[in-house]
Amino acid sequence: MCRRIYVSQSFQELAESFSFAEQGKVDDLGDRLPRYNGAPAEVYHIIIQDNARQGDRSRPAFAIARWGFMPTGMDPRRQAPAIVRGDTMATHHMFRDAYRSRRCLVPVSGFIEWSESNQPYAVALKDRSTFALAGIWEVWRHPVGIDIRTFAVATCAPNDTIAAIHNRMPVVLRPEDYERWLSADPDPHDLMKPFDTKAMTMWPIARRVGNARRAGPEILSRVDIN
Repeated sequence: MCRRIYVSQSFQELAESFSFAEQGKVDDLGDRLPRYNGAPAEVYHIIIQDNARQGDRSRPAFAIARWGFMPTGMDPRRQAPAIVRGDTMATHHMFRDAYRSRRCLVPVSGFIEWSESNQPYAVALKDRSTFALAGIWEVWRHPVGIDIRTFAVATCAPNDTIAAIHNRMPVVLRPEDYERWLSADPDPHDLMKPFDTKAMTMWPIARRVGNARRAGPEILSRVDIN
């Protein structure tokens, strides 16, 4: 579930959509945005609460992170989880510390989901505006001494739109809930709920999206599956 995300904007356009977050000196991933078929293990922009900021209070800021959650000390040969169940995140030993204090927003234009028959669908907001998925992040130290920020996307029960093809969906946050998800609140579990189905749209796309090297905008074109 949610093994692909897409961002149909440049970083500057993304930053304008999330203007409450500081840009700082974050890499704009210039040759990788827009990205129409983003897979796990690739690098993305996320928004974190920047507690290292100088001054009286921290504030949200853009950061770069690799999709696939890797806590400190994790064996790099293990598969890094790209998604995590929201209903068990608070108690699972691998995710609970990050859930309590290292939550993030994952800005996207949409995501891609597969049905049981292996038919892929693109999912977006009806108004095609950019939105944020709920995530958690952690820093993993590479054996050569390099710190790598990683993240995973939280999932919840599906709304009526997604339920037609899958039994889980990524947690889509409402803009009014961004601040709380990034806050020091240790357990904002009530935010991990199905997003308003009336605000979302979904359409079938070609199966070649399964190949992450197929990365042009045409990958999101509607196809006839009748």
